[in-house]
Amino acid sequence: MLPKIGQMLYIQPHADASDGAQTGMLRSRVTDADDRYLYVDIPMDEQTRKLHRTQPGDELKLTYFTAEGVKHQFSAHVHSIRRDSSSQLVIPKPEPDDITREQRRSFLRVEAQLEIAIRLGEKLRFTALTDDVGGGGVSFRCDRKWPITPNMKANCWLLLTYKSGAVSHAQFEAEIVRIVPVEPHHHLIMMRFKDIQDTDQQKIIRYCFEKQLERRKD
Repeated sequence: MLPKIGQMLYIQPHADASDGAQTGMLRSRVTDADDRYLYVDIPMDEQTRKLHRTQPGDELKLTYFTAEGVKHQFSAHVHSIRRDSSSQLVIPKPEPDDITREQRRSFLRVEAQLEIAIRLGEKLRFTALTDDVGGGGVSFRCDRKWPITPNMKANCWLLLTYKSGAVSHAQFEAEIVRIVPVEPHHHLIMMRFKDIQDTDQQKIIRYCFEKQLERRKD
């Protein structure tokens, strides 16, 4: 499956031996497509928050995730730069056999302590810290006093802080799937997304992918 228009891309350029510069994860988005090419925004370096200088002929590794949580990757070169109302990279569409697929039982999950606000029903609201997050759901720890039961629906707001210092929020409705007592007086609550906008889900996937890349560098 090729990336769709509007799909977020995570890009790793081949190392530039000419200056030895360290490049962080690059992020872009598919803006257009035709029979032969994908057109993507000039990628931004997540570490410096600057647009990455990309030239025709540069080799790139591109990663994207489907709505079902399947990771796809392919390598391509920059064919040219399209200069329209905004500049875009022109990338040849890969052949189906050139796309690798990493089927997971669920989305990539990473351990993370992020602030999450939870609303149960109309009146009960509280904040907690996540235990892990992923593109398919999150888990968090909270005091056992809260009346939480399996299959309950919760409206949530998750605060995401990226390596660059940028801050974003993701909003979603989730279903409680499991409750595990943890000492001394807390529960570990595991939730899966029931209703989440694609843009909010992509924010969470971006966070997880960034954390995964950080671990590989350690």
